[in-house]
Amino acid sequence: MKLIRFSVVFCLGLTAAGLCGPAVQTNSVGEAQFLSNIRQLAFEGRRSGEGYFSPDGKALVFQSEREPGNPFYQIYILDLETGNSHRVSTGGGKTTCAFFRPNSDEVLFASTHLDPEVGAKQKAELDFRASGKERRYSWDYDEHFDIFVGKRGGSRLRRLTSAWGYDAEASYSPDGKKIVFTSLRDAYPLEKLSSEDRKRLETDPAYFGEIYIMNANGSGQKRLTFTPGYDGGPFFSPDGKRILWRRFDTNGINADIYTMKPDGSGVRRLTDFGCKSWAPYYHPSGRYVIFTANRLGFSNFELFIVDAAGEREPLRVTFTDGFDGLPSFSPDGKKLCWTSNRTADGSSQLFFADWDNKAVLTALDSAPERGAGAGVPPASRPHERPGDEATKQSPPPYVGGYSLEIRVEDLRSEVGYLASDALEGRLTGTRGAELASDFIADQLRRAGLKPLGKNNSYFEPFEFTFGVRIITNQNQLAVSAGSTSAPANFEVEKDFRPLSFTSNGQFEGEVAFAGYGLTVPGAAGEGYNSYAGLDVTNKIVLVLRYVPESVEAKRRQELNRYAALRYKAMVAR
Repeated sequence: MKLIRFSVVFCLGLTAAGLCGPAVQTNSVGEAQFLSNIRQLAFEGRRSGEGYFSPDGKALVFQSEREPGNPFYQIYILDLETGNSHRVSTGGGKTTCAFFRPNSDEVLFASTHLDPEVGAKQKAELDFRASGKERRYSWDYDEHFDIFVGKRGGSRLRRLTSAWGYDAEASYSPDGKKIVFTSLRDAYPLEKLSSEDRKRLETDPAYFGEIYIMNANGSGQKRLTFTPGYDGGPFFSPDGKRILWRRFDTNGINADIYTMKPDGSGVRRLTDFGCKSWAPYYHPSGRYVIFTANRLGFSNFELFIVDAAGEREPLRVTFTDGFDGLPSFSPDGKKLCWTSNRTADGSSQLFFADWDNKAVLTALDSAPERGAGAGVPPASRPHERPGDEATKQSPPPYVGGYSLEIRVEDLRSEVGYLASDALEGRLTGTRGAELASDFIADQLRRAGLKPLGKNNSYFEPFEFTFGVRIITNQNQLAVSAGSTSAPANFEVEKDFRPLSFTSNGQFEGEVAFAGYGLTVPGAAGEGYNSYAGLDVTNKIVLVLRYVPESVEAKRRQELNRYAALRYKAMVAR
């Protein structure tokens, strides 16, 4: 029998606090609180997204699947005054993450058009779609992605990066002299990776993503992040003094928003959302950040805002099920562009809205302080080392303070997380169960409830049987008709199987058959006693499984309450 230790949440004082916290928005007016005049901006192509404004606010650069013969994204510029658009990229390969260069007529983007297999990859994708099959959308970390810069008209294209591996997700500093980007180059050459990391590269290449910075001409490329997990999507602050990005945990499940200085120092965490928070972007005022998160459901991404210091809890911006993400502000801070699938056909397209900065600042000033359980240390398990955050997945905190009001979105969020695939059913002793208990412990912490466990922890260890192993050469069963007859031997796992809760040992005795082994309380005609008139003292009791099959369904339901094998064994003893 194998015993393992497992920590469980000490739940004293939980009551209803974990389910009754308020939503992160400060009132219930929904999207009208910060947004007005919402309209779809792009209609052409299979899908469009990730739009960023030009420095003068008159144009938008974005990616779209609309090029004949190429199923992948290409880069386009939309004139916001005339409505005309034109392609900037070459038309071949895959492209992504475009950005205007300040003080120039240049634009950068990532592209795979130099890949020798471009034509074959495009044809393979077109053939796949023609077959009527659908792929679940996921980002492609193609090793041939490099960063290019060219004129807005598409001419004079030149390559800025050439390291093997994905180079993309780039943007300029406010003065146009620096570029910050994401690279997977540190996963190569493969020979330097351990066997474990090689397997990880095959299944989760994003794990190796790190933030780099370089000069606008491609020189001076320098790595800024060194923490395990995907670091990506970087942007400069409006004053150029900080870099904003999102960092995934080592499992690639949760992500949070961070900032740092351009030299990689002064790292500051803005969110502790316990979900996938990504695609952050500064408001031109520099006072807050907008980002995307699936706090309200695994596949429901909404926009949120958080103050630039991360001192208060984020506030919700969008209230439409589906995908709302990849936001950006106009240079004057009065317009918001983002990608959404709130379209009639469910495809992702660019959307546009007027932004109420005054209302946002008022709401941020009154937002709850980050972490309602201030002064209470984060939940930690007795077997974990304090400060071991690099290898520990962040528990999923509940966002916001607590009140007596019950909100549907809160219940949906919590149940959605606990029932998500990430928790794998929460079987006792598994990683999913640990994540679930971390979730509850974080609710207690944020509610300001102090732990009663040892070492100031919400957890107490206990032992339980996680599994059993039958040793076949040590399990025998023999039955004889009498003391003089030869015994009939039975084979374990074929003729009989010991139950998981049985004890180890040897025993023999006379067999007493007790029917279904049921003892059900009740008056005559209601109860059921298989042991009536039967003496089983010092005997081996033999019983049938389940309940009598000939009874009516209602009666069977009543008997099933007493039909568990462990209960039958207890009665027999």
